[in-house]
Amino acid sequence: MGRDVDERKKRAALRKLRKAAALAEQGLGPPLSDWEKQFLEEVEERIETYGSAFADPLKGSDGEALSSLQQIKLKEIDKKARGKGRSGFGSGRKKPGGFNKRPAPRVRQLDDDIAEDMPETAPEPPEPPVRSAPKLVRASDLKPATPDTPASETQNAPTERPRPAFRVIDGGKQDE
Repeated sequence: MGRDVDERKKRAALRKLRKAAALAEQGLGPPLSDWEKQFLEEVEERIETYGSAFADPLKGSDGEALSSLQQIKLKEIDKKARGKGRSGFGSGRKKPGGFNKRPAPRVRQLDDDIAEDMPETAPEPPEPPVRSAPKLVRASDLKPATPDTPASETQNAPTERPRPAFRVIDGGKQDE
């Protein structure tokens, strides 16, 4: 039971399959693998028998004789038979645009010895200032700030603030 495929599309698909096989026999390009030869034969047989080489309607258009992936593979086989290289990731040639514009990433080699990267005489870092433990000073020992005293002497003096006043708020917990 075949699908209803347009006769012109069926003949066109058969013509492309036979042409690719004939070009492969001429030997313009590298020889086809056994899998590619078998693919061409089986797809041709299915188109002649059923009118289409695929049964699942999700794999291609309704009126087409070949699925979308079969069409792609047929184009690749045709290019190979003509002696033209594959295009895409496996072609080996770079096309302008895309990721080729980007420079190669800078990657650190893990096998490199770290000691080779370091200069032989590295400057020593300056020593941090020595800090002493804080000392308690009585307020009576501090000098009050006067206009003739430098600011460095009065920095240690605490600022005088009024003592906080405590208030009792009514409505809190009451003794019973």
